[in-house]
Formats: sequence, C-alpha cells, structure tokens
Amino acid sequence: MHTLVVYETIYGNTHAVAEGIAGGLRAHGEVRVVAVGHATPELVDWADLVIVGGPTHAHGMTRASTRKGAREAAAKPASELTIDPDAAEPGLREWLGSLDDGRGKPAAAFDTRVDGPALLTGRASVGIASQLRHHGFRLVAEPASFLVDRRTRLVPGESDRAARWGADLAAMRVPAG
Repeated sequence: MHTLVVYETIYGNTHAVAEGIAGGLRAHGEVRVVAVGHATPELVDWADLVIVGGPTHAHGMTRASTRKGAREAAAKPASELTIDPDAAEPGLREWLGSLDDGRGKPAAAFDTRVDGPALLTGRASVGIASQLRHHGFRLVAEPASFLVDRRTRLVPGESDRAARWGADLAAMRVPAG
C-alpha cells in the first residue's frame, strides 16, 4: 500500500502528528509525508490512501489571516513559540480547493487542536473531511483530533496515539475505489 500523509503546520505539532501517523503505517507499505506546499497532484495519484491534516485555527482550517496571526505571535519577544520550517503558504484550505477529482480514492482527515471540548475549540478535521468528500475522495475513518495544551505544545502521548491511528488505518487494508 502507498500512503501519502499531507500536513499543514505552524508550530510543528501537526508535523509531529503526521510523522507519528506515518510511523504506524510504515509496517504496511511505503509512506510519504509531505508539507502541503509539496503535495503535488502526482503524489496524490501515486497514493492508495491519502491522509490530510492541519491545525485548528478559529474553529476550523487555517486562513491566510490566522497563519499571519500565528507568525506574529511567535515573533513577540516573550514568546516561546517557534515556527516550523515547513510552515508556509499555501494552507490546506487553498490546497484542498485545487484538488482534482479523487475518483473514490480512500482518504482520512486529522487535526491538531487545543485540549478541550470540540464544541469550544472547533475541529479543522471536519472541514478537511468535508472538502475531501467534496472532491470525490472516500473517507475510511472518522476525522481524528490530536491535542495540544494551552501553551501550544503537543500533549504527552499524542504522537504514540497518532502512530496507533495510522496502524489502525493500515490494518483496514483499504481497497481502492
């Protein structure tokens, strides 16, 4: 099985989760983990399973304005935040809007969000899943959330949980189309 894990990241948490998911998938085939800016149509075509994730900003997927705000927050003198080297434009929202027809290709969605009730925090994965469906992909799992704390650090154990989620997806032996 060929799996493509596409992620958008700002502070590196979604990148870490994407790598965790890939770790759980690697025993079941070839996995490529790419930042959204490097997710070409050829890579999507190559994959038997496409997994897409990003951070939750303002209850959903990032926008140019929320990405700018995140960079500004990290640039403040007292900030402990660091911008991940793969944090760049475009974001998932723009990339998903440019996707070709998925032709029923299996897909899954994930996000990172602040640890709290989803009703209060929002979930980017729901919007990601909706866009994947809209573009003809077939969702094979419920959207998943991986949690960060109030200081925007991945909650302990979430990378391991991501690896288990990846292994669970691979164990489905998802057939194409």
